[in-house]
Amino acid sequence: MTQTAPSNGSGEAVLLALDGVSVHYGAVVALDDVSLGIRKGEVVAVMGPNGAGKSTVLKAIMGLAPVVAGEVYWRQQRLAAATHEIVKEGIAFVPQGRRVFTHLTIEENLELGCLYLGDHEEKARRLNSVMELFPILHEKRRDMASAMSGGQQQMLALGRGLMADPDLLLLDEPTLGLAPIVVGEVFQKVREISDRLNTTIILVEHNIRGALEIVDRAYVLDRGRIAHDGTPESIRESNILTDVFLGRVRREDNEGGS
Repeated sequence: MTQTAPSNGSGEAVLLALDGVSVHYGAVVALDDVSLGIRKGEVVAVMGPNGAGKSTVLKAIMGLAPVVAGEVYWRQQRLAAATHEIVKEGIAFVPQGRRVFTHLTIEENLELGCLYLGDHEEKARRLNSVMELFPILHEKRRDMASAMSGGQQQMLALGRGLMADPDLLLLDEPTLGLAPIVVGEVFQKVREISDRLNTTIILVEHNIRGALEIVDRAYVLDRGRIAHDGTPESIRESNILTDVFLGRVRREDNEGGS
């Protein structure tokens, strides 16, 4: 029997949902009964301190984390595809650290984003679309990726993710290790991808101020649980980030306990 996602009660279609997902690495609880929903076209941030479980959310979606409870739903159906098949479902993952192939050209790196695609005309269309979005990649398409700056390599990683023509793009810390001026360019490009391509994006990001400028909503995690879900305005107007980063959040199930 096919499992379907629970309704969010809002009447809006949920493209992706986590329903009560828990992830354990041995004795370490990385996610604890996490439920969230992403609607088509949204840019949603997942933020919180180190160890809060941010990247684990993306890994749970991609089948890269040991989910011990709960389910991931994609287009209202349980996501059961193997990790290497998920890209064919319309989900692309750009991991932390860029991970470009420095011994290959920029164009060859991009083509790796749709290796499974046998339609050469469609592959050329996607390549042209990505290069239109990232002019620097078109300009340097014959250059080796090793000759690119860190910011340019991040643009290449984003472009490679888009070569899968995804409905959902998962970005894990895309500004990590970049100079401040480049960070702004990356955030601007993420928003442009959403606006121009109508791509739904989940953004795990440590640069909270920059992320809140471009996202529609955000989930704040604390010790593997969701501490807040709301708009950037609701987060700015609350003390949730201060409380989470200073360890002031108290869980009801721990009150009065040891």
